Amino acid sequence: MNVTKNNIIRNIKIKSSISVEDSSILLESFLSLVKTQAKLRKVKINSFGIFAFKKTPKRIGRNPKTQDSYIIPTMSKLNFKPSNKIKEKIN
Repeated sequence: MNVTKNNIIRNIKIKSSISVEDSSILLESFLSLVKTQAKLRKVKINSFGIFAFKKTPKRIGRNPKTQDSYIIPTMSKLNFKPSNKIKEKIN
């Protein structure tokens, strides 16, 4: 089962007894805060993990259908590293 935004919003609604609209606003504001702050520095949430942007180097890509090569430019990706407590719960 995939965890979607709607599932998270429903769980927030149930556990905190607030409306779906307020749950949606809460989740969206949290996600936008993480995205904007992670561009500046690492965002650490105790007992959960660290969000940080990571630069990928430029590399050579290949179209599998035509075998044409092209250069994929450097990109920034939002990276998540889970804490040891989360890793223990998962395993």
